Amino acid sequence: MAEQFQFTQHSHRRFNPLTNSWVLCSPHRTQRPWQGAQESANAPALPEYDPKCYLCPGNTRANGESNPSYKTTFAFPNDFPAVKADQPEYKEDENDAQGLLRVAGVRGQCHVICFSPAHNLTIAEMSDQEIIPVVKQWIKCYDDVAKVDYINHVQIFENKGSAMGCSNPHPHGQMWCTEDIPEEPSKEIKSMAEYRQKNCACLLCDYAKLETTTSGKPRVVCENDSFACVVPFWAVWPFETMVIAKQHVTNVSQLNEAQQKDLANILRRTACRYDNIFQCSFPYSMGVHQAPVDGKDHNDDTHLHIHFYPPLLRSATVKKFLVGFELMGEPQRDLTPEQAADRLRSCSEVHYKKQQKL
Repeated sequence: MAEQFQFTQHSHRRFNPLTNSWVLCSPHRTQRPWQGAQESANAPALPEYDPKCYLCPGNTRANGESNPSYKTTFAFPNDFPAVKADQPEYKEDENDAQGLLRVAGVRGQCHVICFSPAHNLTIAEMSDQEIIPVVKQWIKCYDDVAKVDYINHVQIFENKGSAMGCSNPHPHGQMWCTEDIPEEPSKEIKSMAEYRQKNCACLLCDYAKLETTTSGKPRVVCENDSFACVVPFWAVWPFETMVIAKQHVTNVSQLNEAQQKDLANILRRTACRYDNIFQCSFPYSMGVHQAPVDGKDHNDDTHLHIHFYPPLLRSATVKKFLVGFELMGEPQRDLTPEQAADRLRSCSEVHYKKQQKL
């Protein structure tokens, strides 16, 4: 009798309709021994206030300016921005007739968003009420920057942990605003427009409905009235998740009060589960994908969603690397999205530090 194919045992590729790409899934590889690099599992506990931190209330930043004694979420222009509003115009190289050395100048703004005054309080440990000001600050920043004539895209993101290149442990996010739409959201917008043209429907509306109505909801981590957190069917990173708006909204500014509260709730529950998997401050890169602010109608080709890309694989000390075939061929993962969702689902929504105090 021929062996029956099993997602949990056999290699297969999964298609990502958002970026029109493929992911190789090799679930049997988790059985191989690991003798590679390991991260530190015991990071020192942070104080609530650090007099040397550039982001803590009242402290002096690297550029000599002082932070106000802020009591809630605080945003300010990045002192070392990746893009600037004023720069010389680039002139094309006249010797490159074939267009092989193409360059385009980029103007923009960069902002820092401190989640709270507490130096040691991450989203995973904050309450819903404490996260609501973060959501409201995202909305304010998005609306304010949308009024700048040369800004066409707003990328809100957070790099959490030194493993993700975070240069300051004070919990904070960033907002990079550019006159061009970056590569990743551009690919999603194109794919969603093609899906709309073919199916007369929104790709992520359909996907959110599929995941939340499938029997057993095998890839749903958690949900509320407005949002669902899922491990995407096509996920690349071991515990990658995506938070999707259940209703068709294209940007954070369209969220009503109830939806804002639900977004704060789903962010906390997702981040808390990450920390509880390996009982560590779980590193990740998180980013909000939403409609550009270029003045065009993006109702048909955008849908508010948030990506979480965490690097940990087997434990708090073993990190996933995208190398070899992943760099030269296509992304590859060692456990199925269904297995990852089950691990995340089984984690408590009470943070492990609070559980230890009970």
